[in-house]
Order: sequence, then C-alpha cells, then structure tokens
Amino acid sequence: MNGPIALGTLASAYVKAKMAVLAAGYVHEIVWQKNVRTEELTERDLLRECAWVILSSGMRESVVRMKFSGIGEAFFEWSSAEVIVLHRDQCVSSALVLFGHKRKIEAIAQCARIIYEKGFESLLKELTSDPIHALQQFPYIGPATSYHVAKNIGFPVAKPDRHLCRFAELSGYQNPSDLCKALAEYIGDPIAVVDIVLWRFATLRHDYVTSFLHTGDWDT
Repeated sequence: MNGPIALGTLASAYVKAKMAVLAAGYVHEIVWQKNVRTEELTERDLLRECAWVILSSGMRESVVRMKFSGIGEAFFEWSSAEVIVLHRDQCVSSALVLFGHKRKIEAIAQCARIIYEKGFESLLKELTSDPIHALQQFPYIGPATSYHVAKNIGFPVAKPDRHLCRFAELSGYQNPSDLCKALAEYIGDPIAVVDIVLWRFATLRHDYVTSFLHTGDWDT
C-alpha cells in the first residue's frame, strides 16, 4: 500500500468500528475515557492506573479485570501512597493470594513508595511537564507502557500496543499516535477515545484487521 489510506475512508471504518464497540456493551469505557481530565488527577487515580498497567503488561485484559477489584482491596482501595507504604507487607501478601506474580505486586508497592517519598504535588508537576518521561521512573512502566498510563490519566496520547500498531501499519501510518491523531482531528473524538475504540474493537474480533478493512471502501 502506497501512503496512508484516504482519511475519509479510514474515518468511515472507524465510525463503524465504534458502533460495533457500542453495540457490544462498552459505552462505559468510551464515556470514562472521554471524561478523564489530567487537571482532576488524584493520588488515588495515579496509584490505580499504574497498578492496572503493571498488571496488564503481557496479560489479557479480561484476566486482570477479573482480579483487579480484589487487588484494590489489598492495597486499601488505593486510598493513599502513605497508607500503602505503612502497610506494605500486608498489602503485598494479601494481593499475592489473588495474583501470584510477585515482581508485579511488589512493583505496585514500589510505585506507592515513589509517590510517597516525592510527594504527589511534586510528582504532578513532573507529569504536567513531561508525562511520558515522568512515568518511566515507576517499575514496569517503560517507553511503551508509559503511554498507556498517560492515556488512562487523561493525557492526549495513544498507546503503542500490538493492536494499535497493526492498525497503524494497515492504514499506512508510521505509528498509532499519528493514526489516532489524524482520526481525532477528522472525527472530533479525543485521541484517547480513538485509541480505546480501536483497541476494544481488536479485542472483540480475532479477525479484527480483516474486519476493520471490510468496514469501509478502501479505495485510496
């Protein structure tokens, strides 16, 4: 394929994919992502989203979601970094009963320690200045997963996971960020919403690449 697919054609496919996601019962995900605001970010939000991405690394989202509520209880519902630090051993041992990956559970406790030692307000300034760099100080949050956390706490970015990378490749874009930005500007959905629509569509269909291709007329 030479160059990106015509944006109007790509947007048509995106709208049909979004309709499929809505019909499958995932309205709440789109509404949640659309309403996330970085200016309303709390310590609880940051703890929870770091934990979610750490646990999700290399695992199916459905598996993590099934256990995440219980892990939240083990970590005092993400009430504060200080509480988790003061009860670290209890949090870790309780969470390990539900999720047996010790390094990941300990990484969540370490995230709390970093937030506690730096102070949330200080860390918030780092995030506001350069969210991708700031998030990589946390364990298990690397160059790719930092975008996932950043998206989940309200920054206008797309995560470069394998599904989004495949969408970008088949659409003729260099990366998911360029694809999602182009669709966002054309459609009017926020970049992060475009991300979650494409990602959820991919989780719904094993043949998501073919299905997406067939949702529109791909003449360029």
